[in-house]
Amino acid sequence: MSEQTVDAMLGALSEAAELGAGRVPAAELEAVRRIAASAGERRALSSEHTVVGFFGATGSGKSSLINALAGEAVARTHVRRPTTSEPLAAVWNARGASALLDWLQVSDRRIMDRPFVAGQELSLIVLDLPDFDSVALEHRVIAERLAGQVDVLVWVVDPQKYADAVIHRDFIAPLATHAAVTAAVLNQVDRLPAGEVGAVVGSLRALLRRDGLDDVLVLPVSATTGAGIDDLRGVIARFAGERKAASQRLAADIHGVAGRLEAAGVPGKVRGTDVQALDRGLAAAANVDAVAQAVASSYRKRAGQVTGWPLTAWLLRLAPDPLRRLHLAYGRDRSRDAEVHRSSMPPMSAAQRAQAGMAVRAYAESAAAGLGEGWSAAIHEHAADALESLPSELDRAVSRTDLGARGSWWWPLLAALQWLALIVAVICGIWLLLPLVLPLWGMVAPAIPQVEGTATWLDGWPVPLVGLLGGVLLGIVLGLLGAIVGGAVGSARRARARRRLRKEVGRVARTHVVLPIEGERERAREFAVAVARAAGRKR
Repeated sequence: MSEQTVDAMLGALSEAAELGAGRVPAAELEAVRRIAASAGERRALSSEHTVVGFFGATGSGKSSLINALAGEAVARTHVRRPTTSEPLAAVWNARGASALLDWLQVSDRRIMDRPFVAGQELSLIVLDLPDFDSVALEHRVIAERLAGQVDVLVWVVDPQKYADAVIHRDFIAPLATHAAVTAAVLNQVDRLPAGEVGAVVGSLRALLRRDGLDDVLVLPVSATTGAGIDDLRGVIARFAGERKAASQRLAADIHGVAGRLEAAGVPGKVRGTDVQALDRGLAAAANVDAVAQAVASSYRKRAGQVTGWPLTAWLLRLAPDPLRRLHLAYGRDRSRDAEVHRSSMPPMSAAQRAQAGMAVRAYAESAAAGLGEGWSAAIHEHAADALESLPSELDRAVSRTDLGARGSWWWPLLAALQWLALIVAVICGIWLLLPLVLPLWGMVAPAIPQVEGTATWLDGWPVPLVGLLGGVLLGIVLGLLGAIVGGAVGSARRARARRRLRKEVGRVARTHVVLPIEGERERAREFAVAVARAAGRKR
């Protein structure tokens, strides 16, 4: 794997860590920081040397293997070292290795004179590490630390302990992503009957597959007889010769952490029905239907006041206007600041708040689908913040909506006809009274003409009486007509007001609920993309 590729993966991992701050577990972010720090430190040291660590349980024969590989007694066997808590390093081509060994915190060093492989000049460090199942806790701590630092991991097991749960559960399985820089050695095969070696090797391979190491190399070896030592030496020489192990190890570290970060999930798609449900819930909480009904009632009332029979229409003025009672304008009132204006609608009841809460939380649940606990908590936090501001924002949304409850063009026309009919009725009524009143004052009363020549039941009726009755009847008919038309137009205005109110409530929902949550989801998407790139995949 090239340095550029690893750099890109490391950059993507750092980007993911930045995006995931406060959203993914702190332990995972700490792992990212450790890898970034380790990568920088390792790259600042010798790139020529390949560090191979031999890990194993007590009695697995790590020291004997290193001695066999080196061709001399580098590590002491069967007796305690002077300081058993310290690893030992066998170094080939020591130039430039000192700083690297200091970083590894390995002070016990053996500089090798003879080449690791005849005819090849390899820059190599082989570490003999303390037993990780030792009763001394510090031995395990050292083994765990160096398992995270070496370039190549060699797991050494013996026929008696190769299935030990400690090595598989605590060491091999957590580093399963490092198969490219891992080898497994079944040592002491000389203690097995020749016919059983293959079966034990197969059993070890099966355990490694269960740990996640499907293609890891398994070598049967005997440090005592020398069987398989050349094969193991060849594997290590190949790692050292290619000089890719350090980059491969770093890539494996990044891949491992990225795999854990993928547990944060990827946001799913929010359905249109979820947004519609949010809008409906907030519209109900904002009393949209009640306001729309007030628009219709106000329109009918004012239409009746203007177009009703003048002798009775004034009674409608005694009833309060439903819109004025809510302190809402009939239409767009540009003389006031609609953004800060509040209506006189009663505060949200507990039921309305619960309705808004259910709508917002249901949307948050849908938006958080597919995401881990941290991202889900962040989305629900945005939802909680929105619920704090929604009552006042919904009230302002209602106040600034053009309700479209203004008067209609036909009101003046009908009103003029009403007054004309009333004037005719009044004049004709006075005309009828003149023959009765004028003689009392000694005046001559005018003659009352009659209707003639119509060939209808009106023939013979006094003209003033016909005018009086006609004016009154016309006023009543016009009033009924105005009420019918006003009711129909009021219903249309109610539907239009409802649409406008819901549209305005929808804007509030998008501004205060959808957009903040979608911003969080977009951050989660960017995080998932960065994690995928860190893992070496495209999303």
